Formats: sequence, structure tokens, C-alpha cells
Amino acid sequence: MVRVKICGVTNLDDALLATEAGAWALGMIFAPVSERRCEVAEAERIADELRRRVEVTGVFANASLDELAAIADACSLSVVQLHGDEGPAYCTEVARRTGAKVMKAVRARDKASVRALLAYRDRVDFHMIDAYVPDKLGGTGETFAWELAKERAESHVPLVLSGGITPDNVGDAIAAVRPFAVDSASGTEAAPGRKDPAKVAALIRAVEQASARVPA
Repeated sequence: MVRVKICGVTNLDDALLATEAGAWALGMIFAPVSERRCEVAEAERIADELRRRVEVTGVFANASLDELAAIADACSLSVVQLHGDEGPAYCTEVARRTGAKVMKAVRARDKASVRALLAYRDRVDFHMIDAYVPDKLGGTGETFAWELAKERAESHVPLVLSGGITPDNVGDAIAAVRPFAVDSASGTEAAPGRKDPAKVAALIRAVEQASARVPA
């Protein structure tokens, strides 16, 4: 079964919705410039309610280690997603200081950008590949050429596929990439930072159907 990460969660109601629908992980964005930024106090509420049921994931981009560690501790994060220009040594330090699993994201501009993940293969717990859009770090609703994911070669690190994932295209994405998990932010929204219950349910149903078609 391919797992589902619902990202861009900003409130407890949406977090409960996604968890009850079957999400594996919830993504709460702490990058200051994001229109889906989650307030730390609300993230604490979400973690208090749901940390035993889902992977509580904090999404950061080029944050200071002190800031990141403080938020990870306050929100009981089980996964830290790094969506900026963080290097392998930074990832190692995040794991040491937080005790959380680390997910490193790259934006698939070309083959070289995906191959860059190989430098993190012994430093992180998950890789993520997202779409490349100039001057945007994520949440764009844009897809990328999924065949670029093959540039990771035979990496043992589980892959989370992001970038414009919706109920309509997730089946094709899973067939093409066979990821460990898929990640959706804009594809499950009614508006930025607000989830659409029908879209969340449709995405998870489509993932279940696609997973059943993927050879073991």
C-alpha cells in the first residue's frame, strides 16, 4: 500500500479529517513565506491529539537549527521535512538535535537535481521529489516529468512523490514511480490552507486502487 501524506495542514479539524480518512502523515508548514503556514500553537494542538496515529511532520526551508529544534520539540514532530537548500551535514544535525526522522526534498528541475539526493542516502530517512517552479519552494500544484525519479537509481531510501498530486493523476504517478508515499497539498484543498473533505477522500481511495494494481 502506497502511503499518503496530506500537507499544508493548518488546523486541527483538517488534521482530524485527513487522519480519519487514512493519511499516513500530516505536513504542517513552518516556512514564514508560505500561504499555508501553520501557527506553532495550532501545530501543538494537532500533535497532542494525533501523534500516536500519524507521522506529525514539520516542513521547513532554510531555517536556523535553533528555530527548527525549538519547533520540533514544542510540536512533538516525528518527521522533519527539509524543503530548502539544506546540505547533508545539516540533515545529520537535525536528526541529532530533534530525534525525529528526516525527509529531504529536492525540486526536479533536471536529472542532476534528482541525482543530488544520492548525497543524502545515508543521512536521511526519506527522500522527496517535488516539482520545480522558479522562485517557489513547493505547493505550486505543478507536476514534473515523473521519469526523472529514476535518476535516484536503486536507492534504499523510501521515496515520497510530490508535485501537483491529485485524485485524478495519482494512479498514473504511482504506476510510473512506485513511490513509498505520495504527498498532496494543493490537490486536496478547497482553498490554500483549507482541506476539501471530498478531495482528501478521493485521493486516498485512488491511492488504494492504484496500489492494488502495482505488482509486488
